[in-house]
Amino acid sequence: MNEWEIIWQARSTFFTGFLNTLEMFILSTLLGLLFGILLLYLLEGPDHLLRRSIRLLIDTMRTVPFLILVYLLYYGLPGIGFRLSADHAGLLALTLYHGAYFAEILRSQRLIMPAGYIEAAQAHGFRHFTLYRRIILPSVLMSALPLLGNQFILCLKDTAFLCIITVREVTAAANTVQSTYFIPLKAFAVAILLYWLVTLAIEFGIRRAGRLGQQRGLQHV
Repeated sequence: MNEWEIIWQARSTFFTGFLNTLEMFILSTLLGLLFGILLLYLLEGPDHLLRRSIRLLIDTMRTVPFLILVYLLYYGLPGIGFRLSADHAGLLALTLYHGAYFAEILRSQRLIMPAGYIEAAQAHGFRHFTLYRRIILPSVLMSALPLLGNQFILCLKDTAFLCIITVREVTAAANTVQSTYFIPLKAFAVAILLYWLVTLAIEFGIRRAGRLGQQRGLQHV
């Protein structure tokens, strides 16, 4: 039996890992983006204690290595009475970590947004939340698409770290196959191919969303 036949026989292991990776990636990017959008909203307006606390949270997440955050949530929280499953700890780590980056990406686009948009909306009687939801957020999201796409890909790749806490994703599946049959090159080549396919799907989605934003005039730069 050659090595590719072994890979084919282990296809269910890879398929299960791939589905787990997709689930973890989709949930964490959706929750992380929503978290980033919320943080951006809370950063609007004058300086206050909450705004400073949010800035501190974002800076902390950008400083802490992702793997250490995963260790803290999975192995550290039980020491203070909180215990999370491996999947829940991994999802929370991805959401917090990349949510902070999403917030920073959106904030950078908010800072360069022309003031005329805001002034015109205020002149038409838009209140704070309506102004954010109808004017600021759509424009910021569309202009930040390339940066958000890069962050999506980083989030996808960070799911590989979760094998350290026994999450059964693609990298864990490849490691299981290579350690059982001693075929690391082909096992990890399959994992790389699966990551690459998802990356292509992300890039395609970002391009489509970008064209839609241009058609609707939502990009301010």
